[in-house]
Amino acid sequence: MAAGSRPVVRDVISRITDVGIALPGLLVALILGTVFGVGRDTVIIALLVGFVPWAARVTIGPARQVLSREYVEAAFAYGRSTWFVLIRHVAPNIGSLIIVQTAVMFAVGILAEAGLSYLGLGSQSPTGSWGRFLNEAQPLIDRAPALILFPGFAITLAVMGFMLMGNGVQALMDPHRKGIELDANASRP
Repeated sequence: MAAGSRPVVRDVISRITDVGIALPGLLVALILGTVFGVGRDTVIIALLVGFVPWAARVTIGPARQVLSREYVEAAFAYGRSTWFVLIRHVAPNIGSLIIVQTAVMFAVGILAEAGLSYLGLGSQSPTGSWGRFLNEAQPLIDRAPALILFPGFAITLAVMGFMLMGNGVQALMDPHRKGIELDANASRP
């Protein structure tokens, strides 16, 4: 929506995202933990504050490129509303970017939540968190190393899964993919 707004609104949103990107995520999480207390809600707010500016920065540019194309200008000339153009023309053209960005953000979000919970700022007992499991198992590493291996392995699998899913969706939704690509230098039978 920001890409289709007036230049003044777009500039304000750009400056807000610049400030959000400039703030270190861990520092924001520590400040929020001090202000709101530790817990799941603090982690959710910290992740939102950390991820929304990046998502806005990644999507506004391509959305503006789509909005500058001739068929979009024709839709506006035909009398279509901004919402119609955004849903009908912009969203399908940047959909793969949004899906890939979401998969990456889920992976980074898992790491961030685990890190915050490891530091004691995340979920508290009885709510489960892989980071908190790692923190609680740390004194027992010499007697029961599996207590650290299993949560660490789960974090690794989840992050790799989201990253691979993002890559797979990007490959499937690539508009330039037309089946098997032939090498231009290969001889034809």
